[in-house]
Amino acid sequence: MTVGTWALWNTAVAGLLGAAGVVLAAAAAHRVAEPSLTTAALFLLLHGGAAIALSALSGGSSVSTGFLVSASLMLVAVALFSGDVAARVLIGDRVFPFAAPLGGSLLILSWIGAAATAVVGVLKAS
Repeated sequence: MTVGTWALWNTAVAGLLGAAGVVLAAAAAHRVAEPSLTTAALFLLLHGGAAIALSALSGGSSVSTGFLVSASLMLVAVALFSGDVAARVLIGDRVFPFAAPLGGSLLILSWIGAAATAVVGVLKAS
């Protein structure tokens, strides 16, 4: 898969997760008075946008793979975290044990990966 195709797939998945975030936000505002559902929606929206930004950065960067790995990890991680939180609220069950903490931990790692990739890019450019 080329860098460009990978970036496009990331963007497609991020768009779907962003849409899911809007749906969860609407459910939280109109149907389910549960703060954790709002958190799940917010995480989907923010991380979907961040993944699109990281994927866009990959196009003109000497460290494109690092940005794409970070974006892809971010997408998997936010799906795990928000999916588990939403499942607990909406259906009363979890995706699997420790899905939310695993997703949250992977989100932290994806942000660190994005930062590290940017630092490596700066150092390569110097």
